[in-house]
Amino acid sequence: SSQECSKVNVNNCNDCITSGAFCTWCKALNFTKPGEPGSARCDTKAKLEERGCKTSDIINPQGYDAAEKNVPLQGGSSPVQLKPQAVRLELRPNQPHTFPLTFKRAEGYPVDLYYLMDLSYSMKDDLNNVKTLGKQILLALKKITSNARIGFGSFVDKTVLPYTNTNPEKLQKPCPVEETQCQAAFGFKHVLSLTNNENMFNTEVSKQYISGNLDPPEGGLDAIMQAAVCEREIGWGNNTRLLVYTTDDGFHMAGDGKLGAILKPNDGECHLIGNQYSKSNELDYPSVGQLAQTLSEKNIQPIFAVTENTKQVYEDLTKMIPKSAVGVLSSDSSNVVTLIQHAYDSLSSTVIVGHNQLPEGVTVTYTSICGDERPTTGSQGRCSNVKINQEITFNVTVTAGNCMGEQSFEIRPLGFTETMVVKISTRCQCECDENPDSHKDYCTNAGNVMCGICSCNAGYVGQKCECKVGQKTERDLTLACRKDNGTICSGLGDCVCGVCSCHASEDGRKIYGKYCECDDMNCELHRGKVCGGNGKCDCGKCICNEGFQGSACQCSVSTEGCRNSRGAVCSGRGNCECNVCQCQSGYQLPFCEECPACLSPCPTYAHCIECLGFGTGPFEKNCSDSCKNINHTIKDDLGSAKVCKEKDKDNCWMIFRMTELDGQQQYAAEIRKERECPEPPSIAAIVGGTVAGVALIGFVLLLIWKLITSLKDLKEFRKFEKEKQKSKWSNVSFFFKVIKYLKNILYYFSAFSPSISICHGNIVL
Repeated sequence: SSQECSKVNVNNCNDCITSGAFCTWCKALNFTKPGEPGSARCDTKAKLEERGCKTSDIINPQGYDAAEKNVPLQGGSSPVQLKPQAVRLELRPNQPHTFPLTFKRAEGYPVDLYYLMDLSYSMKDDLNNVKTLGKQILLALKKITSNARIGFGSFVDKTVLPYTNTNPEKLQKPCPVEETQCQAAFGFKHVLSLTNNENMFNTEVSKQYISGNLDPPEGGLDAIMQAAVCEREIGWGNNTRLLVYTTDDGFHMAGDGKLGAILKPNDGECHLIGNQYSKSNELDYPSVGQLAQTLSEKNIQPIFAVTENTKQVYEDLTKMIPKSAVGVLSSDSSNVVTLIQHAYDSLSSTVIVGHNQLPEGVTVTYTSICGDERPTTGSQGRCSNVKINQEITFNVTVTAGNCMGEQSFEIRPLGFTETMVVKISTRCQCECDENPDSHKDYCTNAGNVMCGICSCNAGYVGQKCECKVGQKTERDLTLACRKDNGTICSGLGDCVCGVCSCHASEDGRKIYGKYCECDDMNCELHRGKVCGGNGKCDCGKCICNEGFQGSACQCSVSTEGCRNSRGAVCSGRGNCECNVCQCQSGYQLPFCEECPACLSPCPTYAHCIECLGFGTGPFEKNCSDSCKNINHTIKDDLGSAKVCKEKDKDNCWMIFRMTELDGQQQYAAEIRKERECPEPPSIAAIVGGTVAGVALIGFVLLLIWKLITSLKDLKEFRKFEKEKQKSKWSNVSFFFKVIKYLKNILYYFSAFSPSISICHGNIVL
């Protein structure tokens, strides 16, 4: 949205709603973050809702209008063409408010026509015709309305040099010598007040004679000004007011009076004495702007009936005078009735709505809704070719630029006397509908809640009035406002009762945080904008708007560059960031389809292949549940491409191929119909082989035994041979041992029997 809230010096709700047309205030308790000033509650409605403020907690006064007078549109003798007639507006400062104005052109609306004629000598023929045209003019008007009146006035110029010959004789008779009927020079003369009596018009006009002056431009603007401001003398009624201005030359304007030593500006007041402009020679001519404003205020529509040679001059004049028309007058003014009729039709069918002086700080625009035409907006409302009884609408948009007391202004259709009175007052006070005593505990029972913020009692300060003045030392309070013994509140806030109250930054940053360390601008830039202009900065991190992503919200949320040939985003094995896949570990770009480093799934899912392809194995009874992540097909042949081979419970080789599908652990399996199983064993061969094996083993064991026994016999034989060689010494040794033994025995017994003795080796009894 283009809505912005440029909050400056906002401390409370009233400051907020007067600081911008789209500023709103959140009155929810605990809405602000620690350290955030009260101004953080002030933002656009969309941003407050985005930050979590409920719609019911948002203070957003709206302007409204109420009709104080609204008489229905009607025709007849008391026509009402404009409604409403009075409106009261309650406006939010800087917030435009629109209400409708309806206009319906009534049939038979009264008309006043004042015929203002140049009586300089060059208009002699024209005067003669006009003297007999009163009845025709009234008849033409009565074809339009039954209530028509006509009046007459004349003008020449100021009676001083260089405009008029000031010779006394020439002042009395400014016409050529041969002209017998000539009236004295004059500026403006009011001849006949508005009347519906055509005979009176003819009578009074017939009394008029031609006059004269010196220079070609006439004093017509003086005459128009007096005819406009002298309402009582002219007899203007509450009707459509037409002023027919006939001349064959141009006009003097403001500043030309200096040529005649007339320096005093025209005062725009009525100065008719004896029906003549008494200050013609004292006041300068009016300016075109002054005259245009007066005609508009007096609701008078001029019709300039001029000769062909001055047509362009008056067409330029009508561009500066709203609701005016130009018609080309014949040389003798014989066509003036037709000219007036056509000019009136043109003027009355063009409805222009405008206003008078506006109060200071108030602006008004109009959107014109003119039947089938395309609505247009401008400083005035305008509809052309409006027919009798056709209803048209103007949407009036009023804006008050600041807070103000009751003011008023008027809106009206130019050329009509009806007006609408518009009264204005402004809504500059928040209406929070809170009971001041309902949340005293929120303000630590030391203040009242006003529009969501605490208004503390005397002697208490803080966001929640939690600090009593003088309760803690200044050192303790400031210490609580320092982060890591750094600057108080990071140099971006004030320490109030030990809590940082962050300043509102001059560069538009929103500063917050316990130590005012955060703001909403210090984030990554993209193309020179914080968070790429597509998100909000929250304490150094971009929080992207919906539809954007990336560290600087620089990317639109799109997956076109992340979709594989099957349309899956990153094959279901990664995240699409900035239209590029961020794959899971092992998977490769661009679409996370392949994982060269991943283990083959064939051994893991061998039991599933067994139950899906052959109806056997551990998953035989719950195959559909255990293996629901595998879509399988049975084929007679798998071709020459790489395949997997795993054994089943029958020791047969299962031949299959597995392909990873989109997603996590999803596979397609092609299983060969036939397995590769080993040939069954031969019984005869097994028996024969077993017997042969046993016999062979027995034979081998016999050979081993024979070898062992042979070695043992050989060893004994060798031992025997050794003993045999020693056998010749064995007998002698034996006899010696026997004799020694016997001696020992005898010696033993001799100890007990003295009759036994041994002598020289012999036994003696």
